[in-house]
Amino acid sequence: MIETVFGLIRFAFSLFFGMVVSVLFAGIESTRKNKLSLVFFCILFLLAQSACRWFLGAGMMSKLYPLIIHLPLIFLFSLYYKRQWHISVVSVLSAYMCCQAPNWVEILVGALFDNKSVDLICYIAAVFLSYYLLKKYVGRSVRQLMEKSVKFCLFFGMLPLFYYLFDYVTTIYTDMLYSGTKWAVQFMPSTITIFYFIFITLYHAETQKQAMLQREHDMLDMQFRMAQTEFDSMQHLQEKAATYRHDLRHHFALLQGLASREQELREYLRTALSDIDAITPVRYCENETVNLILSAFAAKAQPSGIQFTVNAKLPESVPFSDTELCSLLSNALENAIHACEGIPDSEKRLIKLRLYSKNNKQCIDVSNSYQKEPVFDEEGLPVSAEEGHGFGTKSMAHIVEKHGGMFQFSVKDGEFIFQAMV
Repeated sequence: MIETVFGLIRFAFSLFFGMVVSVLFAGIESTRKNKLSLVFFCILFLLAQSACRWFLGAGMMSKLYPLIIHLPLIFLFSLYYKRQWHISVVSVLSAYMCCQAPNWVEILVGALFDNKSVDLICYIAAVFLSYYLLKKYVGRSVRQLMEKSVKFCLFFGMLPLFYYLFDYVTTIYTDMLYSGTKWAVQFMPSTITIFYFIFITLYHAETQKQAMLQREHDMLDMQFRMAQTEFDSMQHLQEKAATYRHDLRHHFALLQGLASREQELREYLRTALSDIDAITPVRYCENETVNLILSAFAAKAQPSGIQFTVNAKLPESVPFSDTELCSLLSNALENAIHACEGIPDSEKRLIKLRLYSKNNKQCIDVSNSYQKEPVFDEEGLPVSAEEGHGFGTKSMAHIVEKHGGMFQFSVKDGEFIFQAMV
């Protein structure tokens, strides 16, 4: 009788441990409703387990355990707690593998003391200690790994799956492991070794990917700082030019009046006044930042014989900061000028820019001619064959996506087109 009671207590703690670890790995929220429902389901499973043990015996109960506990638990997580199927399955399989540590403690203590009471006490202590360690050091990492992607979750679940099948085939449905069958003895060490090297390979690939993403992040950050510096320089030059224009106009007006008899001097001063006006930013729209940027790039396009056409109808206020606006337009126009410069026929060097508002959205449309056919990656971004290039378009995409906008790079009728709407 005492042995039966000990057995029921032991199975109850085993069930409790397996369920709470499964819940921990599955990431089920620790709300009052969930806690109460889990207690209810735990009692329900315990009753089903006890009934099966009572009517069919402990051996048959162990063989039917996947059908009366594990499979219903997977359905419970998926249908009632709304967890994804792959997460539910891997959580239950991983929890089953975690149950082996307390089992090993029980077997070790049994071999040392040969006392059922001591075995049970040590097993219960091992259950609580294992759960504490899993919750504090393992649970969060397992949840993040399984939620990262289906691929990572399935790979993570392969080893628990192999162990689950191995354990039932060799110790519950047969006794091949305990009888010393060679393939059974060597199966798990071989499996662990294979998964170890697969893990090393995948970990190295993921590390390389993260390093590449960090390099791209650093390059984008550097481009952003350069855009800030360039914009500050534009503003400084604008302020300086405005001061010169204000002062020089008075001087030239006085000199022009005094030199009214000297035709050549008058012509010279008229030319000087014209040059001063030339450094004044062209007013394309209501936004002064846009006017400053477009004036600077119009000046850059002129020496290369590029026809730079602008149609800007933007309000004074736009959703971008001055730095973001400078980075976005500067990258787009810098790439356009670079593409046009490679065209031998100067008559075909064309850049067209449209800035306008539509349905309370700000729209950007930049198109330019090109010599070399653009190549796009899987994400639709242009790929640059030149070393250190290609980060400008990523920076543009990042800025648009940051503000919840949409963008597209495309080619149509011999023109490269960048379109964005925010």
